[in-house]
Amino acid sequence: MRTGLVIAVLAAMWMSLLPGRALAQEQVWIQIEARPTLSAAEDRARAYAGRLNDVAGYRLQSGWYAIALGPYGPDEAAAALSRLRALGDVPNDSFIADGRRYRDAFWPQGQLGQRATTDPLRALEQRGAGIPGEAPVAPVLTVTPSAPPPADETPAQARASERALDRPARERLQEAMQWFGHYTAAIDGAFGPGTRRAMSAYQTALGDAVTGILTSAQRARLLADWQADLNTLGMAPVVSAETGIALDMPLGMVRFDRLEPPFAHYEGDGARKALLISQEGSPAGLAGLYEIMQTLEVIPREGARSRGERSFEIRGANAEIASYTYAALEDGAIKGFTLVWPLEDARLMERAAQMMRSSFTAREGIVLDPAAGDPEAEQRIDLLSGLEIRQPLRAVSGFFITAAGDVLTTDTALRACGRVTIGDEIEADIRLADAGLGLAVLSPRERVAPMSVARFRDGEARLQSEIAVSGYSYAGLLGAPTLSFGTVADLRGLQGEAELDRLAVEVAPGDAGGPVLDTRGDVLGLLLPRPEAGSRVLPGDVHFATDAAAIAGWLGEAGVEIALGDAGPSLPPERLAMLAGNLTVLVSCWE
Repeated sequence: MRTGLVIAVLAAMWMSLLPGRALAQEQVWIQIEARPTLSAAEDRARAYAGRLNDVAGYRLQSGWYAIALGPYGPDEAAAALSRLRALGDVPNDSFIADGRRYRDAFWPQGQLGQRATTDPLRALEQRGAGIPGEAPVAPVLTVTPSAPPPADETPAQARASERALDRPARERLQEAMQWFGHYTAAIDGAFGPGTRRAMSAYQTALGDAVTGILTSAQRARLLADWQADLNTLGMAPVVSAETGIALDMPLGMVRFDRLEPPFAHYEGDGARKALLISQEGSPAGLAGLYEIMQTLEVIPREGARSRGERSFEIRGANAEIASYTYAALEDGAIKGFTLVWPLEDARLMERAAQMMRSSFTAREGIVLDPAAGDPEAEQRIDLLSGLEIRQPLRAVSGFFITAAGDVLTTDTALRACGRVTIGDEIEADIRLADAGLGLAVLSPRERVAPMSVARFRDGEARLQSEIAVSGYSYAGLLGAPTLSFGTVADLRGLQGEAELDRLAVEVAPGDAGGPVLDTRGDVLGLLLPRPEAGSRVLPGDVHFATDAAAIAGWLGEAGVEIALGDAGPSLPPERLAMLAGNLTVLVSCWE
């Protein structure tokens, strides 16, 4: 469903999206248009009034001017909206509004809209199809005064001009100061101590003399700056029938693009993006979503996180983008949203995120159909519902060597890493490293309880004996290590290195750092990365491992106690595979 239709849903759905309140309202309106200026809104209201009953106009809280029909009873409004759409008398994206965002009336001129005595459905029966109206536009606040304000005013003159303001104008000033973070109290149009402090704060921000009374020029500038922000964001109500979500969204920055469950995607220029989240769920599902969302590229790792039993919030920021995510579990459904923006949009989009959160409403019983979306959409293992999953710079293998969760791996993969993880999530520090031996020890930052710990072979391996290399051959794509079988070809390196074993085995780059096991499951050594190709290219099955004796000596000197194997029997292949799976871990290097 494209952008213009995202906010066009059945009237009954809109009313039910206003949690238990819309149907209980005695009066609702059919909102049919919104205009950026009062004069334009009056022109459209006048045009509608020439062919429809009950036309009313209200200034919205955002400064937008809404044109509506009503007020009606909820059932009557739903039936009228259905018929009006069928006849083409109102835009398809007209919707039922409860009037909570309606402020002062501008149509009929100077008075609140009154309920017409004519039954709207009966009047419609006598009419043919009309000309559809235009779709709503992004909200803009009109603040340009009829005459330029004086350049300078004394505090007495400023107070005098302030007294001439009506209540809506005073409320707009409070809303504007609230928008820029200067005012935190109620929007009531009363200029008490809180409003005066906000005015002083605004004057301080401007670098002007602080009087606590805004001059006409300062008021005009404040409102104009607010107008510019609102115009850029284009905050407007969106009702998504597919996801069962209603909220205000910055439609000046993003537009509906596609459905890829559990997300409805809204795309903008560059990094600007919004997601509506909708799926069936449980407490475990909410916890899982919390973890999954943090693997996405659009949600930076740095930032505050909070998670409770029924909801979570994630704030992310890096050198390029920032994001805000909210999701909650209610009545067996998980609903929420994510907003992503480039850092240059930070001030505006933070406000947009707050407005999305405060207006967020979910309808019970509706979640995004898992089968929704384009069946021909691109599918990749590194995509989640059309979003890139964060990928490491490189990934190799390692294995547990202590009951505390210390991991032995190759040092080559850890060079120039911003951070290192055991698996995808457990943060680890490099405890020891030796470039000569090609070894490194990682210590996890959180408590880890390994299912198996390496037992190192006590004594040399035997030439031509069978071995198995355990490793994440495909950088974790399979979710578990694989075993590659081969033999010990030599107990020295090609240059006679005593600390190396030469292996005859076919392995992949991701296997580097993994354990080389004998048939008893004891560790013979650690597989090293394949030497970089030079003037000589080695056969494909030639690989090298730092042997157990060199590893034991190095760890012993560093005070790391390891376990030695015993002369037990060979293990059946399935037992060896189970041991290797419990012992081997994925080691990831991230920016």
